[in-house]
Amino acid sequence: MSYEEIKAGICDVCHKMWQLGWVAANDGNVTVKLDDGTFFATPTGISKSFITPEKLVRIDAEGKVLEANDGYRPSSEIKMHLRCYKDREDVGAVLHAHPPTATGFAVAHIPLDRYDMIETVVSLGSIPITPYGTPSTYEVPEAIAPYIQEHDAVLLENHGALTVGADLISAYYKMETLELFAKINLVAYQLGGPKEISRENIDKLIKLRSYYGVTGRHPGYRHYAEDGKLDDK
Repeated sequence: MSYEEIKAGICDVCHKMWQLGWVAANDGNVTVKLDDGTFFATPTGISKSFITPEKLVRIDAEGKVLEANDGYRPSSEIKMHLRCYKDREDVGAVLHAHPPTATGFAVAHIPLDRYDMIETVVSLGSIPITPYGTPSTYEVPEAIAPYIQEHDAVLLENHGALTVGADLISAYYKMETLELFAKINLVAYQLGGPKEISRENIDKLIKLRSYYGVTGRHPGYRHYAEDGKLDDK
């Protein structure tokens, strides 16, 4: 895929994120890893609805700007993205957004770790909440590090959501799945609480990942307490 095609794909995803209401004002950021080990990143201070190819910046693995038009610099959250790439060689793209329902769970400190929906059991498994970190600091990458090895989607405490994928579309689909799962669980809680699939059937569903060609990591069967630690109950 050419640089022009990759840039066009990033712009398309940014526009979709804005259209879906996952970001407002200057929220959210997207990065894609290139074959030479550098990255395209969305710039800071610009609405995702206004992103165009010439506004994207290219950086190295340390966050140093290699190419950028005047006035553009990478997102202030780039440290979080680079930590994902550093810790996961299989990751080719990272998305950060504030999808309202999923972020509501992050604000309420309620992990999305119920194995109650077939598609999410297969694609993501449980979705933990990472500990609080001040945006734009190294607190955030340090907070996500213990979780990103086993999870392709996490909630950021009082902040938003983060997904990773082998490529841009995979990372985007995981964010879509995360937000839909959050919406369905919100309704389920209003109706008396989500009911888990049996453990036997959960294990069967997880084994189907290879059959369906699902890429990325999966935590297996795992629940979390509100503080982000494993819940052994």
